[in-house]
This record gives sequence, C-alpha cells and structure tokens, in this order.
Amino acid sequence: MRYEFADCLLDTDSFKLYRGGAPQPVEPQVFDLLRVLAENAGKLVSRDQLIEQVWGGRIVSEATISARINAARTAVGDDGKAQAVIRTVPRRGIELVVPVKPAEPAAAPAPSFTPDPPANQTIRYTTSADGTQLAYAISGSPDGTPLLRATHHVSHLELEWNSPFYRPSFDALGARHKLIRYDIRGAGLSDGAGDDHDMQRHVEDLVAVADSAGLERFAILANLNSAPVSIRFAAENPDRVSRLVIQGGYARGRAVRGDKQSKPGEDPFILLLHGSGWGDPQNGFMRAWATMALPTLSYEDATRFIELVAGACSGEDALHSRVAIDRFDARDWLAAVRTPTLVVHPRNDSLHPLAEARMIAAGIPGAEFHVVESANTICLAPDPTWAEQMEAILEFLARE
Repeated sequence: MRYEFADCLLDTDSFKLYRGGAPQPVEPQVFDLLRVLAENAGKLVSRDQLIEQVWGGRIVSEATISARINAARTAVGDDGKAQAVIRTVPRRGIELVVPVKPAEPAAAPAPSFTPDPPANQTIRYTTSADGTQLAYAISGSPDGTPLLRATHHVSHLELEWNSPFYRPSFDALGARHKLIRYDIRGAGLSDGAGDDHDMQRHVEDLVAVADSAGLERFAILANLNSAPVSIRFAAENPDRVSRLVIQGGYARGRAVRGDKQSKPGEDPFILLLHGSGWGDPQNGFMRAWATMALPTLSYEDATRFIELVAGACSGEDALHSRVAIDRFDARDWLAAVRTPTLVVHPRNDSLHPLAEARMIAAGIPGAEFHVVESANTICLAPDPTWAEQMEAILEFLARE
C-alpha cells in the first residue's frame, strides 16, 4: 500500500519513505509508526495502540516513544514546535493531521539515486609497503565508475555493511558506482595500528588498496582523517584521481591546529576515552564523545553506535591511530591538487569546525564548497541532511 500526505509518499510494500521525491532513511520502528498513523489518518492513535502495533506489546519507556515520534517528524519534514504533520495531544496520543490518500502505483516517485544495487560485498586483502595487511571490500555496480571511499579510524567493513547507520550510503553510492571501501590499519579487518605510522604510511595504504583493486583512474570520497591522506595522494597522483570529495574532513589534525596545551596522546579526555571506557555505552566519557560527534542521535541510536565502534577496534589501537591522525597535515599539498574537488561539511561540527573545511575549499584551486545545516561529525543515515549530502555528492561525481 502507498500513502500520500504532505509532500511524502509512504510505501508499505517496499518499506520506503520519500519526501519531495527523495528517499528518506528511517529505522524500522519509525517506519512502522508512520504506517500506523497513515492507516489511522484523521484519528487519534493512543500510546497503547503504538506500543501494540509498533513494539508488539513490549514494555518501552516514554523516552523511547518520544524519540521515535521526533524521528518520524524529522523524516516527514516536521518538528515538535510546528506539529504541522504529526500532532501530539498530551496524555491522549498522536495524530496525522494532514490529508492522506492512497497513491496509485504509477504515482510512486522514482528514487533519484537509489535503484537497488547488488546486495553483497566481496572482501579481499592486500599488503601495504611496510607489510601491513589491509582489508578492502568491493560492492555496488560492477560496470559503474570506480569510487574509493576512504574512511575514519574506527571502521569495520562487515559491521558497517550490516548497519542501518551506514548501509543506506553504500547502497546509494553503489547504485551508480563500483564501490571500494577499506579498513585503515588498526581498524576492522585490517592489521593492528601499532605506534609507528604517519601520514605517509596511510598514503601508502591507499595506494596498496587502489592497486590491488585494479583502479587506474578513480574518484575518491574521503572523510575525517582520510581527507588529508586523500588530498596528498591526489596532489601526488593527478592522473589517477578523477574527482575528489571531502565530506566532513580536514587538512590538519587537531594537534597542529594552533596552540595546544597537551601533546597528541596526552590529552586526559582522550586517554580516559580510549582506556577502560572504550566501547562501553554506560561510560560517561564514551557517551560524551558520542554526543559531541553525533548530537542529533537518540539515546538508543547513540548506544548502538558506541557498540558498533567497540566492535571496530580495540581501545589501544584506537589510541595509537588517534595519536597519529592528530598529527596529519596536508596544507602543503592543497595548492597542488588539480582534481575537481567538492568539500561538504556540517556547519556546526564541534570536533572539526567549519573553518577547517573552509581551509580546504580555499586552498584547492576551483574547489566547490557545500555547507549543510547539521552538527554531526559523521554523516550517518539518521542525519537530517543525509539525503542532501548524498544528492550533492552523487551529482558532483556524475559530471565526469
């Protein structure tokens, strides 16, 4: 069944929600909540009805219900103040207050960038220049243009592939591209980081993955600490990089941003975070880090993300990587990049401020700068700007 309301279309057969013709990432419980509201359009849905039809009668907290209602509002372009689509009647229930009508099959909007790609990945290994074994995955369209996604220091190829936080991005990218992802040293399925590696080693790792995957000329999508690595690679290998996208990245690590009161690896917060509390959702330091990095996640989603991070690497490897990446500095290579470049960055990122992204956009000749209204350091599927970021990235990559 398909329901049209506001500028949304809810397809209960394919379990997809579209807003303005663009697919919106929603968790299963949020989707079920919207389905219940659509099926009861114009009627007040009580808390007990929601618990029965969305949670199967299980005991859930008021905070959990409120979080799912807020997520549903975000997905349909509403908010708790306006309540123009989903209205809350205190102590009574919630209601879809806009007209709802069944949609004909032909009325379903075609996703702008998410035709279903092959739902599998192939994991392989290669060896970097210093003997470190690196795991990489190939997915998406076999005949699509190659795209290397270079990621942060706590990735895991298998866990992220099966995660609702990351999988929508992989599917969107893989719909048009042959997607290559890899775990950097010290993360996921790759070898441990050790304490003797610098940016040059990470450039060598990127080269090893690209060569092993048979990539002669390819686009790069980089975020966080992979951004300075990719900038340097693009500057030194202009014939190999067709397009460069920096998403939530920076050119200089935190240890080389102005005056520092402590050296890399000596920050008390970082030491405590990567110590006994690493990966523990109940640890205050871990919870504080998740809140700073992803402030819009619900409590439950933040818990699941911390658990994912815990499975990605050990606290010891994460600390070794943190010490190294905080020293990364690609400023000397910015002006040498001749590859068409797009810089996408959240306006209110507290860990890597907008000024860091502006430095990249200003330093690379002809780079395009796209700012999104978000505070999340990492663009996961629940981010309200996820669709906007994916649309901008894929449109830019399609100009080849």
